[in-house]
Amino acid sequence: QVQLVESGGGLVQAGGSLRLSCAASGRTFSTYAMGWFRQAPGREREFVAFINWSGSATYYADSVKGRFTISRDNAKKTMYLQMNSLKPEDTAVYYCAARSGAYYRTQQHEYNYWGQGTQVTVSS
Repeated sequence: QVQLVESGGGLVQAGGSLRLSCAASGRTFSTYAMGWFRQAPGREREFVAFINWSGSATYYADSVKGRFTISRDNAKKTMYLQMNSLKPEDTAVYYCAARSGAYYRTQQHEYNYWGQGTQVTVSS
């Protein structure tokens, strides 16, 4: 089992950058594939990015491709989301999630563990 805690959210102007962190507890972090999701007000939670257990494979939603970078440090049991060139439409609560399966997945129900979320607000 793994517990997840996000941090690093905040208020930033359009064009700015933020780095989100997802700290995990538990001894098996390195065996989990991880993902970032986000939920804007009045909208469903959506997939943002995926990283496999080793960090050798990453995938992104089209809306963030080229602007966001997902990474992980298994020794620190932490995953990151570097967000550059932020837009007002990136405003949302961002969640990290872990799944025990190895393969790339974008659906929420494929993930077993979730953090509590961190708010990102991008002003125009």
